[in-house]
Amino acid sequence: MSFSTSGPALDMTLTGARVLRPEGWGGDALCLSGGLISEAADGRQVDLAGCLVLPGLIDVHGDGFERHMAPRRGALREAENGVIATAAELAVNGITTGVMAQFFSWEGGMRSPEFAASVFNAVGAVRDSVAVDLQLQLRLETHMMDDFPRVLEMIAAHDISYVVLNDHLPHQRLSEGRKPPRLTGQALKSGRSPETHLALMQDLHARGGEVPAAVAALCKALMAQGIRLGSHDDRTAEARADWRSKGVLVSEFPETAEAARAARQGGDAIVLGAPNVVRGASHAGNASATELVREGLCDALASDYHYPAMRQAVWRLVDQDILPLEEAWALVSSGPARVLGLADRGALAPGLRADLVVLEEDTRRVGAVISGGQVAYMTGRVASRFLA
Repeated sequence: MSFSTSGPALDMTLTGARVLRPEGWGGDALCLSGGLISEAADGRQVDLAGCLVLPGLIDVHGDGFERHMAPRRGALREAENGVIATAAELAVNGITTGVMAQFFSWEGGMRSPEFAASVFNAVGAVRDSVAVDLQLQLRLETHMMDDFPRVLEMIAAHDISYVVLNDHLPHQRLSEGRKPPRLTGQALKSGRSPETHLALMQDLHARGGEVPAAVAALCKALMAQGIRLGSHDDRTAEARADWRSKGVLVSEFPETAEAARAARQGGDAIVLGAPNVVRGASHAGNASATELVREGLCDALASDYHYPAMRQAVWRLVDQDILPLEEAWALVSSGPARVLGLADRGALAPGLRADLVVLEEDTRRVGAVISGGQVAYMTGRVASRFLA
């Protein structure tokens, strides 16, 4: 187990708050010592009457960091500052573990292999100087077979433990000999001419017959290294079963209830998008995450493209009487911890990381966030309690 070196861990006892523990709500004190939840009181006491203390949020898939890395097209400098800004935004939203989901794709631009390398290098340079635990996910386009050796090298070099497989090629249009929609805009983002971008897609599409064997071999190699594997946007039960046969046991953002049910029946983990819950529907017209949660087809809610959505989704589920707070919060804490295989966090229990969020009970606002026993964020009325 490793902890951030950004500062000393707090030794203190939090009193007066309602604390969400694995067994449910309690009003007993929560003790922090040496970066962990402790059984014995230690350090000074902080009165948090009127607050809720809950496990820190764990975001299994977020790409909202892109706006910090490149606030405008082509503005790709100062990557390390972008990562620091991302950590700050995660903390403000109660996220103590954030998995940064970065594409490795033929789509180019901010999804290119070169941009992926810059992100991974920047995270490696600053992750030990921020309190929030930053982890990496590589989102790989399945048709980039010639780059699979480079992918394996990148995973090893940057200690990447989670790989998700995507296929964003517009196969139907390409097979019909038609231009994909929004071709010019996508080409501009990639830095290519529309003609060059289309030719690349056509070449990748033409090699589709090679993909299943190449992906199966890659998955086998990744599993041998203990890499967690996920698929993205499953649509059918057959597709989910095929991924499962390759050892890909996480279904991220299934687009249909059929695929989600197949994942549950097969024992696979299901990750849904918190923005989908907040909106009340998918922005792309796919299955409603709220209805999938209602059906018990969700293990973790992820920020996807909007970090505040995780907390917002929890309260939406609570206010709509779909889940009680303790069950809704599990979808952003203990559930994601299980999906990622992080046995050292996700709950407020002795011996686990001191990752927690302090909410003002009346306003539901985040007052303080502690990650690995270190202050990641603190403000307002709650901050005054710690500083008293």
